[in-house]
Amino acid sequence: MPFSWLLLSLLAPAQVDTVVVCPPVLRAAIRPWTDYRKAQGHRIALVDGVASAEQIRQEIRQAAKDGQLRFIMLVGEADLPTKAPSNARFFSVPTHYVPAKVNVHWGSEPDIATDNWYADLDDDDVPEVAIGRLSARSPSQITAMVRKILSYEGQIAADASQAGDQWRRQINLVAGLGGFGTLLDTAIETAAKSFITDGIPAAYRTTFTHASWRSPYCPPPSLFGETALRRLDEGCLFWVYMGHGQPRELDRVQVPGGEHPILESDDLDRLQAGRGAAIALFLACYTAAYDARGDCLAEELLRRERGPVAVIGGSRVTMPYAMSVLGIELLKECFVSRRPTLGELLLHAKRNMALAPRTDERSKRLDALASLLSPAGSDLADERLEHIQLFNLLGDPLLKLTHPGELQVVAPRSARPGEAISISGTCAIDGPATVELTVRRDRLTFRPLLRESYTASPQSDDEYRRTYAAANDNRLVSVRTTVANGKFRARLDLPEQAGGDCHVRVFVQGRGGFAVGAADIHIE
Repeated sequence: MPFSWLLLSLLAPAQVDTVVVCPPVLRAAIRPWTDYRKAQGHRIALVDGVASAEQIRQEIRQAAKDGQLRFIMLVGEADLPTKAPSNARFFSVPTHYVPAKVNVHWGSEPDIATDNWYADLDDDDVPEVAIGRLSARSPSQITAMVRKILSYEGQIAADASQAGDQWRRQINLVAGLGGFGTLLDTAIETAAKSFITDGIPAAYRTTFTHASWRSPYCPPPSLFGETALRRLDEGCLFWVYMGHGQPRELDRVQVPGGEHPILESDDLDRLQAGRGAAIALFLACYTAAYDARGDCLAEELLRRERGPVAVIGGSRVTMPYAMSVLGIELLKECFVSRRPTLGELLLHAKRNMALAPRTDERSKRLDALASLLSPAGSDLADERLEHIQLFNLLGDPLLKLTHPGELQVVAPRSARPGEAISISGTCAIDGPATVELTVRRDRLTFRPLLRESYTASPQSDDEYRRTYAAANDNRLVSVRTTVANGKFRARLDLPEQAGGDCHVRVFVQGRGGFAVGAADIHIE
């Protein structure tokens, strides 16, 4: 045998569903995770990480021969001699490099660091199994990550007895400015709008933090970075950044006469996430350059005990079109297909990027726009394939995604301002419920001031705070009720200022879990 640490594959090779690649120095630290997963029924083969990438890949393919392999976990940072001290080899699992074809037209390096290669079992550049990496250079870093993973998966049981803990239905989005020019910025705005209005079900709560001082979704520009951190801290299902990125920092908020950082590695010591650690998604360049000299932003976030539980990001220059496609596919896999784990969610989103027909109207419109933006000689299919390589999961591919139970909401299709309307519904979970009337996410509950100039002052900051808070609260009215014996009823008194397309959304949490639902209503 080429390795001494194929313990479980030696005993029962036909039963392996998970391969863990780990150097010996990190074995003890990862053992609580392997014990936990084995208790869940997973059958794990342990492969020694101190080997060449080709040897590791050969062992993975051997474990996959019976068709049962579903997950690959890489434990250790990427093997790059110039990145870390001479003993780094003992803490690393090598990554792979593929030639860049499309993003080199946008100034990227000629090769792309990717772990996707291990999960591609038939050499077509498309993964067949889910893969993730716990990037670490010490046992203590692995211990912190494992503790965070186990805590995350244990929270749903705790949440069942705490009505009102609603972080699992919240998604926080942060957007920088494109700065590519009108057409490319339009593509970024299209992706953001898709996240906010089209792909996320109406029953979910969203916040939007936009790095344009003219936007009602912009907090005080000098506090933008602090606001982005707090959105990570407060607890949410996903924290998503769209915009420019570098290995250790995001873009900056540009204001007349100055600029302010959005997020930097040096800020991460102030992270205070407790319950509801986020899954962070960076639709940006370089933020997950896990092979770069020094630790990248995604690695730093993953290693922080009070930071996100997992991070998905790009290792090199990324491009608006393919990122838009990836974002759309991730939303579908989460909210429509309801994939059970984070690794499978990313796996199927990537497979859809390469294999799914692009014949629906939204795909055709996006492809038509992208054809105007793509560099001469490049192909949209090539760009999508390249982003399958570019985006990697730093985190546990077996991380459970707890989806809400079904909740049926019955509401009138239309009503008039000032009326009282009756809301009813059914749900398999009994417990306290929140019933809200909200405007659509592409609307506001107020008319914001037009910002024609910018002046930094305490008075200006106060106005920014009030406007930002109001823009991120799309509720018109909210009441509490209770689901009992699978049924609920509530009365909503519509405000006189209500109007336009709205939603009635309901959240219930009880000992059986949680559920969400929504119904459309038009206020005349």
